Amino acid sequence: MATEVENNVPAQVETKEIKEEAPADNKTETAASEKQEAAADAPVAAKEPAPPKVVVHKNNFEKDVVYLYQFSRTPLLPSLSPYCLKVETWLRLAGMKYENVDHKMKFRSKKGQLPFVELNGEEIADSTIILKELSQKFDKDLDAGLSSEQRNVAHAMVSMLENHLVWVVMWWRTKFPDQVLKGYKVNLQHALGSRIPNGILNFFFKFAFGRKGVKKVKAQGMGVHSAEEITEFGQSDLKVLSDMLADKPFFFGDDPTSLDVVAFANLAQIYFIDKEISYPLRDYMSEHCANLVGHVNRMKERCFPDWEDICTTLDLNSHLPKPPAEDAKDKESSKDEKEGDKEKEPADKDMDKDIEKEKVINKQDRDKYK
Repeated sequence: MATEVENNVPAQVETKEIKEEAPADNKTETAASEKQEAAADAPVAAKEPAPPKVVVHKNNFEKDVVYLYQFSRTPLLPSLSPYCLKVETWLRLAGMKYENVDHKMKFRSKKGQLPFVELNGEEIADSTIILKELSQKFDKDLDAGLSSEQRNVAHAMVSMLENHLVWVVMWWRTKFPDQVLKGYKVNLQHALGSRIPNGILNFFFKFAFGRKGVKKVKAQGMGVHSAEEITEFGQSDLKVLSDMLADKPFFFGDDPTSLDVVAFANLAQIYFIDKEISYPLRDYMSEHCANLVGHVNRMKERCFPDWEDICTTLDLNSHLPKPPAEDAKDKESSKDEKEGDKEKEPADKDMDKDIEKEKVINKQDRDKYK
């Protein structure tokens, strides 16, 4: 009984408190509703949209420096991608300040592509859009001297190169992926920055690249044709380019334009393949389109005077000035010290284990004589 009385007292007190507080709550609700009505009648101020967040890989960028993300170098040409080579060639020809980012092909643009560039904290993807935006921003129109008719012809030729000839080359690469590795002397371990043996990487490249590539080429339409038909398609494109170039140094005269950039980027993929590898399209170009071979070499000498250095060292930024030799030595020595510290760590751990073992043994010996 005592327990029930004790329990009932707080219950009654709680009831009184609730009744006493109820009027206060009603007043508060009324005031709040009046404020809401007044706020509804007042004009709503338009909220300014929040500025978009800058998401770039290169956070410590320099103003107006173009940071190019592309594929790794090869011993025979700067890039296995005609689109990457196109962008870098244009940057050099336009005299732009740029830097290649050594990302070991880990990054892709928001569109899932390579190449892409970052400029002043903003990403620009797709080679055509990159050239267009950079050309407008920095007033670097390589086609400024062309007439309206010449621009139309250039557009048609670029379309043929990037929407037809490129798929002829892609078909060969997906059909013979092992020839791609040998023909361009690709070192996948270096290209991917991996420690996995090249034999394993080569196997997976042949399997993955070949299988996925074949599906893409078939979906595009080129892959449904026979090998002879596809080769003939490529030869016809080369013949058209050769006839248009004729005996001129560049397609529209003495100075290269955007068409020369795109043509060079695509023709280089055909021409700079190891001579030991059989490639009908390269042989046709060498035998029947000598002027295209001359064009490729002229563009190479003009835009890539460091071509040999690039292909020998596989340096992405051979065009940039190198630090003084002393600074380089200091960096190497500090790197060696760090590596030395890393190598010492396991030894230190083993030494600590040995010391602990000795302590245990000594303790056991002391306990025996107690």
